[in-house]
Amino acid sequence: MSLFETLAAPRVLVTGAAGFIGFHLVNRLLDRGCVVDGVDSMTLYYEPSLKQARLDRLLARPGFVFHRLDLADREGVAALFAQGRYDIVIHLAAQAGVRYSVDHPMAYLDSNLAGMLTVLEGCRHGGVKHLVYASSSSIYGAAREMPLREDMVTDSPISLYAASKKANELMAHSYSHLYGIPASALRFFTVYGPWGRPDMAIFKFVRAIFEGKPIDVYNHGHLRRDFTYVDDVVDAVVAVAAQPPQREDGRAPHRVLNVGHNGPVPLMDFIGCLEQACGREAIKHFLPMQAGDVPDTWADTTRLEQGFGVRADTDLRVGAQRFVDWFRSYYGAPPPAPSSASPL
Repeated sequence: MSLFETLAAPRVLVTGAAGFIGFHLVNRLLDRGCVVDGVDSMTLYYEPSLKQARLDRLLARPGFVFHRLDLADREGVAALFAQGRYDIVIHLAAQAGVRYSVDHPMAYLDSNLAGMLTVLEGCRHGGVKHLVYASSSSIYGAAREMPLREDMVTDSPISLYAASKKANELMAHSYSHLYGIPASALRFFTVYGPWGRPDMAIFKFVRAIFEGKPIDVYNHGHLRRDFTYVDDVVDAVVAVAAQPPQREDGRAPHRVLNVGHNGPVPLMDFIGCLEQACGREAIKHFLPMQAGDVPDTWADTTRLEQGFGVRADTDLRVGAQRFVDWFRSYYGAPPPAPSSASPL
């Protein structure tokens, strides 16, 4: 039986609760009858009003309690775990951004490394039944073999962000081995959808299209991404959280899973899809590859599909339209105009 079936009202801690994925996840957990504590430091990495708008909607729901806390605060996190006695911890909080890490490396020290360690310590002393935490497809580096599998060597990250996520996996594995903490790393692949982050490509592109400004198209458009809709990602997180890994043959109860659509899309097709959803054509500014970026991502999701019966199957055209509809509603963007753009 799953943890959600064996526990009447599971107590779940979600870090990064006011973030993009965290917001959608907390809503889903509350729908399932969980008692959810959310943690977020509400950093200024992107527009605070968007984070606050997400949080306001969560605060209006019964069963949700919010803690504004920096995870690098050792005493604060220890007190939170001591009081909460959580069954499941879903750790999503992190300083995001491959490109941001090139120019702001120190921002990743407290958020991604110290923050992970305080969470691991909390799980160690708090009797947590399962830790699920966000990793990233970026740890595969510039791998040429596709699709990307969980058993591939990931010792050559090409950005500090990727290196911090690889470090998180190693830290979690060591705690899992030493203290028997069931832990699952989820390597997310290009998550998109309503309430997304303004630093992400889909957000930048749609905003620029509506404002009549050029979009930056890197590597002259020769990129492919495994775009994964946020609801499909939440499906995976909930399914994995319900089934903690077990210690077998002396191995640590720690596993790694790709969470992606298992179908890379050329960047220019993706832009065409957005043009169709927006009803207008993008002005394209072609540029060379950016430092720390990779040409392709493609998730092998066999483990996730066979082990948990979860498949990310939202069509990109559907997901893109949902994002654009949300963007129009939230920002008051203009209605669609006739366009010659071709659908994906």
